[in-house]
Amino acid sequence: MASMMISKILERLTNENVGIEWYHGKKILVTGGAGFIGSWLVEALVESGADVYVVDNLWRGSLENLKREDGSDVINLDDHFLYGDLKEFHTASKVCVDVFPDIIFHLADIVAGIDYVFSNEPFLFRVNNRINSNVFTAAREAGIKRLVYLGSACSYPKELQEKPGSVPLVEEQMYPANPESAYGWSKLMGEYEAELLQKYSDMEVGILRLHNVYGPRAIMSKKRSQVIPSLIRKAVLYPNEEFIVWGSGQQARDFVYVGDVIDAILRVPIKGMNKGPIQIGTAKETTIAELASLLVSISGKKINIIYDKDQPEGDGGRSGNFNKAKLLLGWDVFTSLEEGLKHTFDWASNQISKGLVNLDD
Repeated sequence: MASMMISKILERLTNENVGIEWYHGKKILVTGGAGFIGSWLVEALVESGADVYVVDNLWRGSLENLKREDGSDVINLDDHFLYGDLKEFHTASKVCVDVFPDIIFHLADIVAGIDYVFSNEPFLFRVNNRINSNVFTAAREAGIKRLVYLGSACSYPKELQEKPGSVPLVEEQMYPANPESAYGWSKLMGEYEAELLQKYSDMEVGILRLHNVYGPRAIMSKKRSQVIPSLIRKAVLYPNEEFIVWGSGQQARDFVYVGDVIDAILRVPIKGMNKGPIQIGTAKETTIAELASLLVSISGKKINIIYDKDQPEGDGGRSGNFNKAKLLLGWDVFTSLEEGLKHTFDWASNQISKGLVNLDD
């Protein structure tokens, strides 16, 4: 039985006559399909009637993510889950040849919270570029005809993200390129190479440029979590863990719920191939201070918020214009920040209370 979130997405796509029946009977490969976003996508594809394969090295992903609420497996883990490291070309090549899917959704990359990103930039840049090039090359050599790549708003020039209150970014502002982090550079290089793949082969390519995605199944560990799951963990555990916010709290992001992102991804093969990068965000900035206050309210606790200005805070402000997504994909923002945070907080509280997550990794 599909989760409530996935059921709502598929019902909406059906009611809008998007053409979700396109997936029925399709063989699909999802790289990074055991991860936060990937596992939700896998479930949605399976419920749409697709034959779904996953390749993942489980660095951030988990086989638990590929289980339904009743404990059943979303895919047959014996023959549809492929454990492998895509930074090795032979892995990417073997998967593409053996599965030979109708389409690849390429989500696999190395990403984590701001501390990890800025402490491991050479590693992130090198590995993400290898993963992307391996998947793109293997797909082309195998003769696969369609691929969807997920990029990141972290790739925008840092000069456009210096403070909150800016006009929402548009796709064309990516160049001249100057991302703040090596992660942003690696995701931009992925976009560029995906466009080269489209230009110099007969492959159809779709590209989504995602803003800050949050929701259930996000990693909550102290070492690798991003801002929302990190603050939710602190709120759930408070007062056993202090509620410390990195930076001034005045930095702002565009937070988009994972269910809305899955909705967008599903639309791409039907409506968004060979259209260039398409942003997925809410066009609204939320400062980290506002986010922290909202999470404290949702927690129902009297929490003392501490701002550690000695810690990095990343780009100053960022939000996305989703006009292109609305025009081409028919996509809109379906989940408010407060609603999405409540869903995520409830999930996290349940996971932590049952000891189902590794908080120290």
